[in-house]
Amino acid sequence: ARRIDPAREPGLSPEQRRFMERVERAQRQRALQRRLRGRNALLGIGIGALVLGISPADGYTFYTVSQEGFLDELEQEAERARALA
Repeated sequence: ARRIDPAREPGLSPEQRRFMERVERAQRQRALQRRLRGRNALLGIGIGALVLGISPADGYTFYTVSQEGFLDELEQEAERARALA
């Protein structure tokens, strides 16, 4: 299709020029939405990869420092402090 510049085309009525401007605006909006969708997908994949990359380390930490063992150690230290006092 031949590209027409509405401002320089002599045979176009003002109504036709407004219509062409609306169509071009709609096309730019769709292109922008397509780009944003792509960026959002990449951002989601990046965040997901980051979360999955951190999770194994956190899982190992939670496994090695269980809540019960941690509290038992604190209780033993408190008993030793009481015995010394």
